[in-house]
Amino acid sequence: MHSRMDRRSALKSGLLALGAMSVAPHLRAGAFSDAPLMLDPENRIFRSPMVREHFLPETFEAPQVIARLNLNENPYGPPESAQKAVAESVKYGNRYAGKEMSVLIDKIAKKEGLPADHIMMAAGSTEILEKVALVLFMHGGNVVSADPCFMSLIKAAESVKATWKAIPCKADWSHDLNAMEAAIDDNTKLVYLCNPNNPTGSITSGKDLLDFCSRVSEKVPVFIDEAYIELAVGANTQSMVSLLSQKKNVIIARTFSKIMGMAGIRVGYMVALPSFIQRINSIARTGSGISYTSIFAASASLDDLAFQDKTRRLTQEGKSYLCKQLDQMGYQYIPSYTNFVIFPISMPGKDFLAKMTAKGIAVRAFDIQNKPWCRVSIGTMDEMKAFVSALGQLG
Repeated sequence: MHSRMDRRSALKSGLLALGAMSVAPHLRAGAFSDAPLMLDPENRIFRSPMVREHFLPETFEAPQVIARLNLNENPYGPPESAQKAVAESVKYGNRYAGKEMSVLIDKIAKKEGLPADHIMMAAGSTEILEKVALVLFMHGGNVVSADPCFMSLIKAAESVKATWKAIPCKADWSHDLNAMEAAIDDNTKLVYLCNPNNPTGSITSGKDLLDFCSRVSEKVPVFIDEAYIELAVGANTQSMVSLLSQKKNVIIARTFSKIMGMAGIRVGYMVALPSFIQRINSIARTGSGISYTSIFAASASLDDLAFQDKTRRLTQEGKSYLCKQLDQMGYQYIPSYTNFVIFPISMPGKDFLAKMTAKGIAVRAFDIQNKPWCRVSIGTMDEMKAFVSALGQLG
């Protein structure tokens, strides 16, 4: 596999490691940000068997960014309630958070309808993905997931010599649950799903996923990444948290980065059986990585239902505007239940990325099954209009 090629094999195949300073910083995230990215023979970042990503070197001369639409951020946050909570709590930043963390956990537990021992905190959901992978795969095994999918858990698992069974998404970009279940074998230690999915924005039916998770979790733990579920307006889906009341071995990750607009404040949590949480915490403590001020910001944002509603409404308005414009320009996008949209483009991905960047528009460019795609986050309405204008100028 690409993750275990030595340099000689990589040179022969054209798959090379990308130097740490030669690529834009946003393409590197998490605990493995210093690990070399792998390039395929066409000089694209190897994301998965189906997905490659184009990049521009840091030496690329670009104007000031006028529309930052490449990281799926919430442009409206953090909410004022969270900002105020940070300001009021920062004077206590010399203290470790004990009771304060417990209060936040109790609040989340009440929201999820489960006892507090089912909640594990972390500095964002990426930390949860990576640490779960490191603990479960420290002695090898394989992980089953869709392709495309969000790669943090997969990359962490591969770093400790796990293998990845990548199951292509179905024609509608939902998870192929039957194929995923059929791929499970005696060495499978985890099934991972991202719903809504990233980078596709697609959804898998809630009923189908609930049946799948209920059944498969009797064989192997099932991890459901629900980072975008609170933005899934109109989706035929639901959270898998309800399965924990049935003692099913499911793990659900949530983040404050999307609906709450707190990507830079770094708060996330995992909902799982207490025995699973104990297994993770016995090796890789997570909650201690959250700052004192972040705890208060998270607590305030949980109570701020008006801000959450505002985020959903404005995100939906921006997405509806974008999709209408894409329709008029003849682009066939994947229906999205997230705060981003991905669609095929008619020019090479690297050329597209360079042209959009030169106009001050930050987006992502992928090749999926060797066809070029653009993924654009939903920003403010002014940012979406800037993106549409720049896209229209490309011809």
